[in-house]
Amino acid sequence: MNAVLVMIAQRLALGVLTLFVVSVVIFGATELLPGDLASALLGQAATPETLAALRTQLGLNDPAPVRYWNWATGVLQGDFGVSLATRRPIADMLSARLGNTIFLALYAAAIAVPLSLVLGVLAALWRNSLFDRVANAGALSAISFPEFFVAYILIFLLSQSGFFPSLVRLTPDMELSDKLYVTFLPALTLTLVVTAHMMRMTRAAIINLLASPYIEMARLKGLSPLRIVLRHALPNALAPIINVIAINLAYLITGVVVVEVVFVYPGLGQLMVDSVAKRDIAVVQAIALIFASAYVLLNLTADVLSTLTNPRLMRRK
Repeated sequence: MNAVLVMIAQRLALGVLTLFVVSVVIFGATELLPGDLASALLGQAATPETLAALRTQLGLNDPAPVRYWNWATGVLQGDFGVSLATRRPIADMLSARLGNTIFLALYAAAIAVPLSLVLGVLAALWRNSLFDRVANAGALSAISFPEFFVAYILIFLLSQSGFFPSLVRLTPDMELSDKLYVTFLPALTLTLVVTAHMMRMTRAAIINLLASPYIEMARLKGLSPLRIVLRHALPNALAPIINVIAINLAYLITGVVVVEVVFVYPGLGQLMVDSVAKRDIAVVQAIALIFASAYVLLNLTADVLSTLTNPRLMRRK
C-alpha cells in the first residue's frame, strides 16, 4: 500500500511540474504574438494617451515575469481575469462552455469505448478473417480522414436527409433526450475518429498475449476461444488498453476545436476560435491551460490505473 501511495505522489508531483512548464509555454507563446495588444483593441483611432492608459490598465508595461506571476497566482485562486473583448469575468464565460465540452466528450466516449473494445476483441478472436480485414480497413480509413471531412460527410448523409440537425443549439432547460439528439452528429464524428485507434490497440494487445504459454495451456484444457480471450487475455491487456483509452479521452476534450467549429457547438473550442479572432488573449490562455490540465490529468490517471492493473510495473529493475 505504501508503494502505491508513493507512486501516486510521484505521478502527482510530475503532473504539477508538467503543468508549470506548460503554463510558462502558453504565456510565452502569447507574448511572442506579433503586434501590440493595446493598438489592436483600440484600433486606428487610438491616441497615444489612450494607448498609454490601456497599456497601464492591462499591465503591459510590467516585465514579463511579473505579468506571468500575476496571471499564475490568479489562476491558482480561480481568477482567470477579465475578457478584453466583452469585459466579462473569464471564469463565468468558461463555466457553461466547459460543461458543454465535457458533455460532448463523455457522449462520444460512451459510444466509442465499448464499441472499440468489442471490435478489438472480435478482430483478435477472428484474426485474418473477413471481419478482421474489413474492421482494419475501416479503422485505417477513419484515421486517414481529417475531422472536418468526416463531419461534412456526416452532415451530407444524415443532416441533408433530415435525420439530425447540422447546427447545435443548446438551451439551459433542454431535456437530456433532446440534448443527445441535437449533439449526435458531433459526437458521432469524434467517435469515428477515436474508435479506430482504440480498436487497433485492443486487437494488437490481445493478439500479442495469445502467443503466451498460459494461453496455450488454456487451449490445451479445451477452453473455448471466446472464454480464453475474455477470461485470460483481456485482463492482462488492460494496461496498454487503459493508456490508449486515456489518450483518446484526452483528445476528446482537447481536440474538439475543429468539430465544435463545424457544428457551431457552444463549447470551449468554439470560444477559443472566437477569442483568437477577437485577439482576446486572456481567454485563449485560460482555455489552453484548461485543455493542458485535462490532458495531463487523464494521462496521470491512466498511468496510475495501468500500474495498479499490472503490479509488475511497480517493481524497480
